[in-house]
Amino acid sequence: MESEWTAESVQRITTENTTLKQRVRQLTTDNRTLDERLKAARPNIRFQDRRIADLEARLADPESAT
Repeated sequence: MESEWTAESVQRITTENTTLKQRVRQLTTDNRTLDERLKAARPNIRFQDRRIADLEARLADPESAT
């Protein structure tokens, strides 16, 4: 089968394969980075949700806040 391919075709496919492997590595790294950011953001959101709920409760019943 390889004998039917020209050296130029083999080189082109090899180069494309290398490029695709590099792209997969980059996307994997990007995905890992975004996943870490998401994991860090979740506790921040939970904290903000609790803070908002507390402020809403204070606004709803200012007497109990003092």
